[in-house]
Amino acid sequence: MSENETKLSGKVFLNRVLAGTATGIVVGLIPNAILGELFKYLGTKMDIFLSLLHVVQGFQYSVPIIVGVLIAMQFKLNPMQTIIVGAASLVGSGAYVITEGAFMLVGIGDLINTMLTASLAVILVMAIGNKLGSMTILLLPIFAGAGAGAVGSFTLPYVKLITSSIGTLINSFTELQPILMSILIAVSFSIIIISPISTVAIATAIGLSGLASGAANIGICAAAASLVVGSMKVNSIGVTSSVGLGAMKMMMPNLIKHPIIVLPLAISATISAVFAAIFNIQGTPFSAGFGFSGLVGPINAIKFMEGSAAANLGVAALTFFVVPFASAFLVDFVLCKVLKVYDKDIFKFFTGK
Repeated sequence: MSENETKLSGKVFLNRVLAGTATGIVVGLIPNAILGELFKYLGTKMDIFLSLLHVVQGFQYSVPIIVGVLIAMQFKLNPMQTIIVGAASLVGSGAYVITEGAFMLVGIGDLINTMLTASLAVILVMAIGNKLGSMTILLLPIFAGAGAGAVGSFTLPYVKLITSSIGTLINSFTELQPILMSILIAVSFSIIIISPISTVAIATAIGLSGLASGAANIGICAAAASLVVGSMKVNSIGVTSSVGLGAMKMMMPNLIKHPIIVLPLAISATISAVFAAIFNIQGTPFSAGFGFSGLVGPINAIKFMEGSAAANLGVAALTFFVVPFASAFLVDFVLCKVLKVYDKDIFKFFTGK
């Protein structure tokens, strides 16, 4: 076994999968995260914007393929091998369902299973290598592509149990006293947003609504604010902007490499959640899980508020932006500068190199 093959085992392999996934999420989700709500609003004025909305939404559905392709590129696979990994990732993602013989896209699928399927496809491609000779173009898509995709489709129901179990736990928080409920849900979502688990999937699966939905959004806002504050001095403006605009999952590798990163997120989420409960920030199952990305959280929260438009905008700005960022700066100063619990490098975006 060569030195390079040895390095591909274990930790390095996982890091490359995480790095490809993190970048893929940014590429796939950012267009809709930035422009989705704007196009939705403008679409009520001009039909052309509804068409543009469908474009960015459709682009988002390609996340499993993008993730698979970028994972493959981390391993420097050739073009054919790369697209095979991407196709297998789509099959194993669960991003589509088959209804009466018709294939229907239903979202971006289960990210954990997408990563597992892509990883298996990469392993098969690398194991087969050039052993198929002139039959590679015929057999490699079958063995590595359809083979990995088939395994992914079989594991999908079991992997989904992870999401459903977490959803059940979070749903139990809704029976608690409002402030305690808000804190627990906000902290949970602030951590889940940088994990392979989908916050939107959990929120819709358990029907998170009212204050619980609002707390989930505020927790994600606190996570975004903490990651932006931590990222500013160690990452490029592009990385920091992407995080602030909704691509917090690009920090998944940081969660694996530096678990301490959850501490500032959780503390900031706790502070922000108290204000969410005080001002009774609410939402729907479909608005929870977004935070201030695309202004989905604030817009839906304002719909439930009573009072003047100016006052409602003020409350939304305070709870979704001012408090999360103020608490993020405060927590970062205390933990990083005063107590020196961690250093800024835990926020450095990992590219897999």
